[in-house]
Amino acid sequence: MPFPRMTVSLRPAADADLPAVGALHHRSRAAAYAHLVDPASFDARGAEMMAAYWVERWRWERDTHRMTVALAGDDLIGFSYVGPSETEGAAELYAIHLDPSRVGTGVGRLLMIDALRALRGYGVDRAVLWVLEGNTVARRFYERGGWTPDGATRADTVNDQPVTHVRYSHPL
Repeated sequence: MPFPRMTVSLRPAADADLPAVGALHHRSRAAAYAHLVDPASFDARGAEMMAAYWVERWRWERDTHRMTVALAGDDLIGFSYVGPSETEGAAELYAIHLDPSRVGTGVGRLLMIDALRALRGYGVDRAVLWVLEGNTVARRFYERGGWTPDGATRADTVNDQPVTHVRYSHPL
């Protein structure tokens, strides 16, 4: 069943958005990674922990990074996060997360288009992002948006469980 047509607005995040960003990030990760990481591991890391994570991260990165929130009316339904990258000559798309009920509605595409505009402002020739190797839904999403795997991988953890990330690049 298609999602009813909705009006979505994008705006820069404010401090007051961070608890909702944390709650959404928690829901998004739990849904997207359920087949890759023990789903019970998300129970021990609730929305409050993710909100605290974003409050702290935003405190240190607000001058160099950009968070954009997507709203349907007053409801925060997604966000993106971009900034400088450790990858030389690149800026980074650190996150696009949607409320699981909004996946496939076009909101992620709006956030990606907006993020690519913001990434151009970092004065580099390309953007990079890291995605879980087994997250085929996200990988297809990014590939449809013009991102391509560039051959780099890294070992990491999600909720203390080992995962592999694949790096994607996009020309700016």
